[in-house]
Amino acid sequence: MNLGIIAVLAYGILSILGGFLGYITAGSNISLFSGSISGLILIFSAFVQLQGQSWGLALAAIVTAILIVVFAFRLAKTRKFMPAGLMTVLGMLTLALIVNQFQIMTSTK
Repeated sequence: MNLGIIAVLAYGILSILGGFLGYITAGSNISLFSGSISGLILIFSAFVQLQGQSWGLALAAIVTAILIVVFAFRLAKTRKFMPAGLMTVLGMLTLALIVNQFQIMTSTK
């Protein structure tokens, strides 16, 4: 298992946990729904990657990029690092590892 898959899996789990936390603390149904859906898609893409399907990496990159944009807008709006800033930073780290994995895959072909 490579570092890109681990990062996608971890970011997916954090997205789900963040959605639940947003629901518990603020009663936000949107946080629960969007965190769960995006987290499940990321976890699914990690398992697809483990099966050797390269489209799982592309799916993870798209979902991670969307989450980065969403959390960056939230950070700009609220000016609070938690949770938007943390998820933005972790998303950028995850996306960097995904891009690195893309580069590794294309250089070995």
